Amino acid sequence: MADPSSYRPKPGQIPDSPGVYRFRDDHRRVIYVGKAKSLRPRLSSYFQDLANLHPRTRTMVTTAASVEWTVVSTEVEALQLEYSWIKEYDPRFNVKYRDDKSYPYLAVTLNEEFPRVQVMRGAKKKGVRYFGPYGHAWAIRETVDLMLRVFPVRTCSAGVFKNAERTGRPCLLGYIGKCSAPCVGRVTPDEHRELAEEFCDFMAGRTGAYIRRLERRMTDAAEEMEYERAGRLRDDIGALRRAMEKSAVVLADATDADLIAVAEDELEAAVQIFHVRGGRVRGQRGWVTDKVEEVDTAGLVEDALQQLYGEESGDSVPKEVLVPALPEDQVATDALAQWLSERRGSQVSLRVPQRGDKKDLMATVGRNAQQSLVLHKTKRASDLTTRSRALEEIAQALGLDSVPLRIECFDISHLQGDDVVASMVVFEDGLARKSEYRRFQIKGFEGQDDVRSMHEVIGRRFKRYLAEKERTGEWTEENEGSTTSGENGENGENGQNADDAADDTTGQIPAAPGENGHAGPFGPSSLKEDDGRPKRFAYPPQLVVVDGGRPQVAAAKRAMDELGIDDVAVCGLAKRLEEVWLPDDDDPVVLPRSSEGLYLLQRVRDEAHRFAITYQRAKRAKRIRTSPLDDVPGLGETRKQALIKHFGSVKKLREATIEQICEVPGLGRKTAESVAVALAGTAPAAPAVNTATGEIMEDDGGSTHD
Repeated sequence: MADPSSYRPKPGQIPDSPGVYRFRDDHRRVIYVGKAKSLRPRLSSYFQDLANLHPRTRTMVTTAASVEWTVVSTEVEALQLEYSWIKEYDPRFNVKYRDDKSYPYLAVTLNEEFPRVQVMRGAKKKGVRYFGPYGHAWAIRETVDLMLRVFPVRTCSAGVFKNAERTGRPCLLGYIGKCSAPCVGRVTPDEHRELAEEFCDFMAGRTGAYIRRLERRMTDAAEEMEYERAGRLRDDIGALRRAMEKSAVVLADATDADLIAVAEDELEAAVQIFHVRGGRVRGQRGWVTDKVEEVDTAGLVEDALQQLYGEESGDSVPKEVLVPALPEDQVATDALAQWLSERRGSQVSLRVPQRGDKKDLMATVGRNAQQSLVLHKTKRASDLTTRSRALEEIAQALGLDSVPLRIECFDISHLQGDDVVASMVVFEDGLARKSEYRRFQIKGFEGQDDVRSMHEVIGRRFKRYLAEKERTGEWTEENEGSTTSGENGENGENGQNADDAADDTTGQIPAAPGENGHAGPFGPSSLKEDDGRPKRFAYPPQLVVVDGGRPQVAAAKRAMDELGIDDVAVCGLAKRLEEVWLPDDDDPVVLPRSSEGLYLLQRVRDEAHRFAITYQRAKRAKRIRTSPLDDVPGLGETRKQALIKHFGSVKKLREATIEQICEVPGLGRKTAESVAVALAGTAPAAPAVNTATGEIMEDDGGSTHD
């Protein structure tokens, strides 16, 4: 625990101007980001008597080891910089709202030649029009089903669409009139896009004019005694009205607004948002967060606005945002409104409703937020109790001094000795931490040897840990012989390379006073080398679990002993009888089948196995899909496809002359010669045979199979 006075800036160093500040811990990780209209009084407030600070603020300042700041011109700039730093560094002491689930949206892919209506989750994509979010995907599908008879827009996947194009036969929806069947040319691309845009206009709330137009057409058809057409239009109007009834009218027509309500207690806060478009509630979503800093309702609202609109622009930001509270400082409120207006591209009204329908609807949103908080607390109390009991049982069974708050599990995967890989999964406080997952390629040898593979992987993981300790100055000079530079090939859940340069930097590098808006010895120094993000492999586990029995546990322990790691417990979980093995013990530890501790270890082991086998299968699939053209220097994917398209197959390309290869657009003679040499040095694969007909099949794609 650090003493805040040890890193308190000297009097006069902190500027009296707007800015954004960052607290860092002794590993140089950013643990808190904040903004202020005047940095001097705000930062000084953190360095008062600890007894006067809020408990969470006290924890933050005693965890921190330094503070730095950046001066900006306006509060709007401070708001933008604060948001981008929170997204970049993910500080542990900032309020971070997280969806309790991934809400589904109704999406129209206007970025495609033939726009498609579908349910989408996750990050929003450019060129796609979104409506919602909705509480359930089935609600979207019901609405779409009602509207397709009026707006028969394509809903099929790319594979189904291409298959219909190839066969000249539309899918079932095309036959029953719920798709205009652009796949077979029943409508032109422009006509289909016009349908999609009308669909979007209706979903955006412009419903009244369209229904009145349909009613006039129905009346005209009846007067002309075209009763079948009039009946179809009548049914279309009924379908649209049923779709409209699914979203209640709550405000006057043409009202576009988001209503945000907060329910909170001392520890947690829940936020609910109602999205009103065209006077109707078009979507609802909610978040729950831990209050890891001292913050009032206005502060929670500000954080919610950043979370909600930080990545949005244009019409995704409504004309009006209604909130339960605003900052007392009018300048801060104006800065928020200006930031929202810049995101939208036009004026946005940010205010607290005082009377009428909007105030009544805000009360409804508030009740939803309160119910969400109560439900979350009920579920969390049960989950927290179970996880705590599981960790305590593990600590007791393995004889640990404290509960293992961070558990890392390793597993080896291969297919008959080929594509040998390993996985590392991380559980913190009994919950999976997927951003910390890593994957490894076995490099030290070839073939199948799980014990040797486990030794290599554990060694590489803790070499990286020691390298991080040395880089941050935690590792003393007499231990330098045990550290090595980083290993290549460790990857996270998202496939990013986990290799960082093992540079020899200290945790704090002074900068010139006032340089780049930073002051004194608390500047950020070189952000390229030490940018505040949590480093890979920087956190040591309290417990290492390996998938296997005594041999794998012994290999893991031996790798750690060789590196001088003696403060991390090791155990193995054997699949056959679910026995827990400890190093140097002849008999396993047998946990009761009903034990929460055993169940947690099984979940950790199974997750490591899933992650390893997923990586192994991906590597094998990539190897199978390799082509002789992959080895041609300077030949990219586009020109590979051009070659295959021109000649039809690798077999025919192999038979072509250099002059014939040069005829392919974009290929020069030098590249053509390289292609010919590469294919000449590759023996053609044995022909594939159709076992049903005995027919020898042509090589059509250029893939080689092991």
